[in-house]
Amino acid sequence: MLLAFAVLLVFQCLGEGLVFLTGFPVPGPVAGMLLLLVALVAYPRLHETVEAGANELLRHLSLLFVPAGVGIVVAAASGNGHWLAICAAVVGSTLLTLAVTALVLQALTPAHKKGRGDV
Repeated sequence: MLLAFAVLLVFQCLGEGLVFLTGFPVPGPVAGMLLLLVALVAYPRLHETVEAGANELLRHLSLLFVPAGVGIVVAAASGNGHWLAICAAVVGSTLLTLAVTALVLQALTPAHKKGRGDV
């Protein structure tokens, strides 16, 4: 499993380095995952090496959300007295997101489907 973790970390570092050198507007770990995908397609035997470590990480994925949950609980105290503004912002941004998504979907729907009522 140590080899699997090493392979995953090497590809993450490669992605970080690639983004740093090229200036691509993509997070380094995402670029590393794309490089790992290319390597897995090119070398199918690598799949067996990485699979054990990846499954172990996925099995304990919930532990990675603990720091975020603690941060939310700690930051909740700073919202004391501002709950109306926070709720209004959440509801307003949700409605705005739904409206923009609907407009984009309507704009990208082909014209021949608009008239027939098909989606």
